[in-house]
Amino acid sequence: MRRLLIGLTAVGFIVALSVPAQANVETVKGQLIDQGCYKMNKANTGDRHNMPKGPVENCATICAKDGHAVALLTSDGKVYQITGDLAADKNAKLVAHMTHTVEVTGDVTTEADGTMKIAGTNLKMISR
Repeated sequence: MRRLLIGLTAVGFIVALSVPAQANVETVKGQLIDQGCYKMNKANTGDRHNMPKGPVENCATICAKDGHAVALLTSDGKVYQITGDLAADKNAKLVAHMTHTVEVTGDVTTEADGTMKIAGTNLKMISR
């Protein structure tokens, strides 16, 4: 009985320590970008994107409206894919802020492939 209690206590302690490592609530400041177009060409941070067949006007906004992944590009070059409430309904809460500098608050996680995600719950406009 004593061994069982010690074992359960150890397992509980390990689980408790692993939870904060999986997700941390943070506020991250950066520019909203279309993640796919940015991966294709790092210059695609505005609304006009350089594509293989030529420039496309309003590309970031169009892609966001279509439900493509929107990300937050920080000043130090980190990219956080926005998920959760802010990305719901084909990015309905993000479309009006594409290419703007914003602060997003939410749970930050890092996937096994190194992709960082923020499950956004709050967005604050900083500048256009």
